[in-house]
Amino acid sequence: MQLKIRSRVNELILAPQVVVIDIAGINHGTMDIAAALQLAREQEADLVEVSPLAVPPVCKVTDFGKLQYRQAKQEQQAKSKQKKVETKGIRIGFRTDTHDLLFKKTQAEKFLTKGNKVRVEIVLRGREKAMYEKAKGNLTGFLKSIAIPHRFEEEVKRGPMGFTALIVTE
Repeated sequence: MQLKIRSRVNELILAPQVVVIDIAGINHGTMDIAAALQLAREQEADLVEVSPLAVPPVCKVTDFGKLQYRQAKQEQQAKSKQKKVETKGIRIGFRTDTHDLLFKKTQAEKFLTKGNKVRVEIVLRGREKAMYEKAKGNLTGFLKSIAIPHRFEEEVKRGPMGFTALIVTE
């Protein structure tokens, strides 16, 4: 989660001197804060601190409401362009039959072609937990049978219910 830095506006600007850019984009240079606020009032707009870390801070004369609206629209547009990657899960058992493994393999390939991540897990129950080496071999064999080129995002690792691996397309 990102921290959103709030802009200082008008009387909330703490610096004694600021660099001022007016509505037309003309740089007025370094001014006292009182003179900058007076210039903003003359242009019927707000004085907004754009670059607070600069020495002296850079302020722009603009309508603060419109500025907030434009920034919210830009964030919304950037968010809509992001690609959402889902993680799909495939569970196989210690004694899963070959036909069922073939079906699950085609499912995994379908998920990978759609660009999703696939978490493959082998579930061990009861006495099967004693044969973890064979179970790990079954899982690696299943992963090798997947025809689509893939890479491990998380290697095969042991968990409380068995083994898991996370794969993605290359």
